[in-house]
Amino acid sequence: MTDELEGLSIGERIQMIRERKGKSRPVVAGLVGRSTEWLKAVERGRRGAPDIHMLIKLGEVLGVHDLSELTGDETIRMGLERRSGHPVVDDLRDAIEAAVLSVPPGPAPDPESLLTRTAEAWQLWHTSPAPRAAAGAVLPQLIRDCRRAVRMLDGSGRRKAYIALSGAYALSEQILAWVSDSALLWLAADRCMDAAQQADDPETMASAAWVLGNVWRATGREEEAWTLVNDGAALLEPWLGDGPDSTRALWGSCRLHASITLARMGREGDALRGLDDAGAMADRIPEQYAHPWTLFGRANAALTGVSVQVDLRKGGTALEYASQMNPDDIPSIDRRSRLWLETSRAYQQRGDATSALAVLEKATSISTESMACHPLSRGIASWLVTSGGRLVERDSRALATRIGLNV
Repeated sequence: MTDELEGLSIGERIQMIRERKGKSRPVVAGLVGRSTEWLKAVERGRRGAPDIHMLIKLGEVLGVHDLSELTGDETIRMGLERRSGHPVVDDLRDAIEAAVLSVPPGPAPDPESLLTRTAEAWQLWHTSPAPRAAAGAVLPQLIRDCRRAVRMLDGSGRRKAYIALSGAYALSEQILAWVSDSALLWLAADRCMDAAQQADDPETMASAAWVLGNVWRATGREEEAWTLVNDGAALLEPWLGDGPDSTRALWGSCRLHASITLARMGREGDALRGLDDAGAMADRIPEQYAHPWTLFGRANAALTGVSVQVDLRKGGTALEYASQMNPDDIPSIDRRSRLWLETSRAYQQRGDATSALAVLEKATSISTESMACHPLSRGIASWLVTSGGRLVERDSRALATRIGLNV
């Protein structure tokens, strides 16, 4: 791609790559926290080239391999900036990146206690209106204790500690998504998988596949993400009949993950088949059950159906799906706000700015932190400001400011 873009300015390169990726100007602008007019001015050369920090943001959003694709300068590479888009990132970074070369003094942490603390951290993530702040406050020390335990224990105790550590890294991926640099996010996901393999536990490995698949899909590796979660589901198949509900739920989570990925790849039939498979599995577990990590259950399967229809660009069908849901059935504040976000996306696809604004305001009232961190909400907010029309302009600007956009 770099050779084909030779001779173009940075703005022209950004526009060309954006269009080839099929990303609209309002969406890209929203993902980097700027207005559509700002990005248009950059692409048309009416503004100077963005600084290195903004180029890195644009590179991540556009999925380029290195910044030379945007700049033409082979000496500029991705990953030059350590990004902390949330106060919890720095402490998490220290816990994840620290090299544990020697065994610290003192008794080994109790592995059962570590498993309990991991479950409690996930519960914080699902039940707080500020999930990153709540779970991020306890997670760094949990990671440190788990890493210490796997150095000090052996046998079944060590495997349990690795299960807890994999769960802590999995939650780190959820927290770090969209608010940290990609290098740290990749490291958390990779260590989640490594700890799962050390635990040698099928459920933990399938969970890690779900986590790593999130990162692969978000960075444009949809085919690999799809293959990975299929492999994760296959690990669980021998126990689907007589295993615990958590096994069936994780299998369903992998099918939902695959369905979203396939929808983004444009494979509608396969995506809908994945939804059907997951729905059938949800009927095999207790009505109110939700997996402690992935939240798989009947409510989350229905929510994913809304997301898939939006990703398939079927906004009308997505709204029909959403109208059949009771938000209170979703056992997660973050996911509840996500239902309203997906509904706002559906209204955006129909060009209904008034409804998109009202629903996005609802999502923000449920979890301002989630909407401030998520690129989809920021993209819609930017679209509302620049393309929503005079009727909603004032309220759109107020909402955009509330979730941290410069408008």
